[in-house]
Amino acid sequence: MNASEKWNLQGIGMTSQRTRNRMVDRLKEQGIENEELLTLMARMPRHIFLDEALSHRAYEDISLPIGYQQTLSQPWVVARMTELLLTLPERPKKVLEIGTGSGYQTAILASLFDQVISLERIAGFQPKAKERFQALTLNNIQLHHADGYQGWDEKAPYDAIVVTAAPESVPPQLLEQLAEGGIMVVPVGSGEEQWLTRVCRSESGHQSEVLESVHFVPLQPGLV
Repeated sequence: MNASEKWNLQGIGMTSQRTRNRMVDRLKEQGIENEELLTLMARMPRHIFLDEALSHRAYEDISLPIGYQQTLSQPWVVARMTELLLTLPERPKKVLEIGTGSGYQTAILASLFDQVISLERIAGFQPKAKERFQALTLNNIQLHHADGYQGWDEKAPYDAIVVTAAPESVPPQLLEQLAEGGIMVVPVGSGEEQWLTRVCRSESGHQSEVLESVHFVPLQPGLV
């Protein structure tokens, strides 16, 4: 059995191309404008990043459980966070992702940027994530079992940092690892009070801009 057959990359019924196209139409209505990103999300088989029992709901505009009390973010959130990276005058080359999870956001990033370093504190996520990336022939991803609060200093600085869980405040180690001219997209806050935040680094320091209300699982320290 080849990878396409094992993972059902094309999808059928509620995971078919027609369903993906409807998702993209909805993203356009919600304000996502970047055509390259929209084309990618129409092509990316989001259903393979969920357990089979939930795959038929992959293209709904909701977050979905992926195990270990973690979730796969709703399509609009993934699109919004990714589109913010594409607003820079020069496309980021090296991207740090905090929170691999099942790997959907990682796969989107790896399809747009040269190098993705993705950190995940829950070791149990990584074997399947690696299989999915291999099935999609994404060879520019480095996965590490690591505490996202600490970032990954070995490969710093990063042109962009994407955080897929919410710290109560922006971790200082991540600020230090952001390149000059770089951008970090991070949900900040706790409970129901979380705000998607864009942090840009310039010669004069860091500038933060609060964008919109979001809801993520909390960013936790340590390894599991």
